[in-house]
Amino acid sequence: MQMHAGQLDVPGETVRRLVDAQFPQWRGLPVRPVASEGTVNAIFRVGDGLTARFPLVPGDPGEIRADLEAEAAAAGLLAGRTRFPTPEPVAIGEPGAGYPLPWSVQTWISGTVATASDPGKSAKFASDLAEFIRGVRAIGTGGRTFSGRGRGGDLRAHAEGTETDLRNSEGLLDVPRLRGLWLDLISLPRRSPDVMNHGDLMPGNVLVSGGGLAGVLDVGGLGPADPALDLVGAWHLLESGPRQVLRDELGCDDLEWERGRAWALEQSLGLVAYYAETNPGMSRIGRRTLDRLLAA
Repeated sequence: MQMHAGQLDVPGETVRRLVDAQFPQWRGLPVRPVASEGTVNAIFRVGDGLTARFPLVPGDPGEIRADLEAEAAAAGLLAGRTRFPTPEPVAIGEPGAGYPLPWSVQTWISGTVATASDPGKSAKFASDLAEFIRGVRAIGTGGRTFSGRGRGGDLRAHAEGTETDLRNSEGLLDVPRLRGLWLDLISLPRRSPDVMNHGDLMPGNVLVSGGGLAGVLDVGGLGPADPALDLVGAWHLLESGPRQVLRDELGCDDLEWERGRAWALEQSLGLVAYYAETNPGMSRIGRRTLDRLLAA
């Protein structure tokens, strides 16, 4: 079942033809799909060390190429800046073989995705995640500020979309309680300047090994934003005890912590109803985060 209107089909045979035609140096490497609850790309491994990512939502090829180039720049900026591996840009492919859009190749990062190995009760993982967030913030914005796209600016800019998500969640969630929480959080003032954020610390973007953080994926959203934005990971990934470890290690005051709750609430409300039928795993992630937010 398709997750998005007009979603593109990316058969393995198409990927094989594209790789062989555009990157002949990889013709001898196996190409195999990667099972994922992700919603943006179809993902294929190329050999043992590479990942090919194919956008699923149709769009203007020029705009999508610009997005892929921006993602590659972000990935290059983050690579090696923390002790936790992140994908590094390798190449951008062209449309072809019936696939209409540019696509990208990155390095493969080993580890178990947090959707398959839940780190929620691990204080070690919480400490590692805090270290990663500090490392990202330490990159510095270079004088840049929030781009205005997506999350990370003014919470109030998301009021209309969140209300739509609440209405669409009637019968699925405790909408009155969630609406009350959102109305309490949306007006919280912003007092801190932008810092660098990963921007999407969801379970599907985090790798786990030995109870700790093994790597972080989907780094194309790296950029300046509200310091509270990456605190969504506290709610998406951690139970209460480890969550407090992360808060203590980051030194969050009450205002920043509550704004992190707001960003987690806004994001999670958009997952439950939208993916209830097409991507149940993503819908469950949203439900679990909302349960944590209501229990706090």
